[in-house]
Amino acid sequence: MSLRYYIFLKDVLMLALTAFGGPQAHMAMMLTLLVDKRRYITEQELIELNALCQILPGPTSTQTITAIGFKIGGPNLAYLTLLVWLLPASVIMTVAALIISYLQEHNISLSFLRFIQPMAVGFVAYAAYMIGAKVIHTKTATALMVASAIVSYFFNSPWMFPVLLIAGGAVTAVRFRLHPREENKQLRIQWANFVLYVAVLIVAAAIGGITHSLPVRLFENFYRNGSLIFGGGQVLIPLLYTEFVDFKHYLTGEEFLSGYAIVQALPGPVFSFCSYIGTLSIRDAGVSGQILGSLMATAGIFLPGTFFIFFVIRFWDELKKYRVVRASLEGISAVSTGMVVAAAILLFHQLESSALNIGFVLATFCLLMFTRVPAPVLILTGLLLGFIL
Repeated sequence: MSLRYYIFLKDVLMLALTAFGGPQAHMAMMLTLLVDKRRYITEQELIELNALCQILPGPTSTQTITAIGFKIGGPNLAYLTLLVWLLPASVIMTVAALIISYLQEHNISLSFLRFIQPMAVGFVAYAAYMIGAKVIHTKTATALMVASAIVSYFFNSPWMFPVLLIAGGAVTAVRFRLHPREENKQLRIQWANFVLYVAVLIVAAAIGGITHSLPVRLFENFYRNGSLIFGGGQVLIPLLYTEFVDFKHYLTGEEFLSGYAIVQALPGPVFSFCSYIGTLSIRDAGVSGQILGSLMATAGIFLPGTFFIFFVIRFWDELKKYRVVRASLEGISAVSTGMVVAAAILLFHQLESSALNIGFVLATFCLLMFTRVPAPVLILTGLLLGFIL
């Protein structure tokens, strides 16, 4: 591997340790370090890659930085980029889950987490508002968002989410004639990575069904969820909550909220939250089993987006010329927003209906909306209050 590749991986590690604030902040830091300083790619190339990743299922920031690695050094460098980017936050979330598990096993109170749980609801509510402000611009999108929120709230089955996403995309796809026509569409598709994506899903589901192995089923669960996420880590929350808290009861609502709050204080991908869930899902198997759960969850949630970006990046320039593809994105984005709205309401129901909890939810939302206080500072303050009070 050339010296340039080592320097690139060192830059990726620097971003993984310092990139707070979600995909938008990550994009700004990539622009500064990878474009302006190092000139690995041009600004236009970064913007186009980020736009592509925003409309693919999977973690936007992770796919973007992986795609940059792919452009620089091909698949091998791309996979190394993925590992370096996700490792710091995933390790920290795994350790956090192990600590929580240890405290519970020894009957040590987790009351110091009580303030960051309502703060987590505030974060989700703020995410719903911000996503809606960016993607809801028409009456059709508004109607889809409201309908998605209602259906997601009352029918929160894991299988309902892909149905909603497909239906939302179909509703706006029929309006493709409103988009300008582009010519010279000559798709040359290389199917290897898509076949690999489907094969992994089928094999994991088959092995999990035959063996009933919890680690394998965890991998399949997260792999499936990673295939359905449009819009980044915030949209991941309703799917994970429905499947692992409501449906399978691997975590309590309090544990879920605590983990989501913790991940807000970390740099790197929000999807590292899955490492936390995977760890607690196999808490009865001891530390080694929990670490295996973390590995399975982490691999499961990140691999689909990686396979998708490797598959689509080769023919993206021609695919986006199809009007029906561009038109369907409005509906998919609107439905995703509705899911986040429903998640905020469902998560709020997990809290005790006290004036203190409501106050923390509203205060967190307002601080995020009207100030520039960084998310890590808010969460650390909440933890500190929990210890003091």
